[in-house]
Amino acid sequence: MKKAMIHAYCLQLRGTTYDYQEEWQADRYHIGGKMYAMIGGNATGKPVLTLKCDPARAEELRESYDSIIPGYYMNKTHWNSIYMDAEDVPMELIENLIKHSYELVFSKLTKKVQQEIQ
Repeated sequence: MKKAMIHAYCLQLRGTTYDYQEEWQADRYHIGGKMYAMIGGNATGKPVLTLKCDPARAEELRESYDSIIPGYYMNKTHWNSIYMDAEDVPMELIENLIKHSYELVFSKLTKKVQQEIQ
């Protein structure tokens, strides 16, 4: 999984904003001021993509893929992290999970903010 591909995919989602969190050394993607994706590193510096996920689906993904783990430094129920060097997770699934994360966060925004984005 390539960082540039993820970056481009996130930025094409309507209303996405991007920032770099220096203290975390992480690229962050937001919708309506709420983060839905982050590219950073785990405790050993291994690059991970962290995404919000429906809790039942998150558990299912962790059981199905060795490279998908509970969200690093995030709420383990609602976030998953995917190792960037994962060979067992297809890019199509990663794009699907980014979109899922985006939609989960978008759905929690106020109706006013949702309308401003659309």
